[in-house]
Amino acid sequence: MLLQLLARDPDSSSPVGDSGEVRITRLPHAHGNHMHVGQYVVASRDASGLANKSVWTALSRKGLVRDNFEEEIILTPDGLNFSTGLEKNFAAASDH
Repeated sequence: MLLQLLARDPDSSSPVGDSGEVRITRLPHAHGNHMHVGQYVVASRDASGLANKSVWTALSRKGLVRDNFEEEIILTPDGLNFSTGLEKNFAAASDH
């Protein structure tokens, strides 16, 4: 879900031509116990997978990100549309 939020944020992403894919151009950095992801605030503990190579390998194997994730992060159309079940947690933007 975090990557999908970043993909919707024009300050953190850009489209990859007409492929339907989106390149993540900026990953958020935690400060204190949280980080800003687009217009949302996310607990740092909920984003620990961003630094875990095994997570990226699994996402790549499932076809949700391209397999060159070590050079750049590109979400595939399947990755953009994948339901994590967490969408309800991001129904309203933070005023933080």
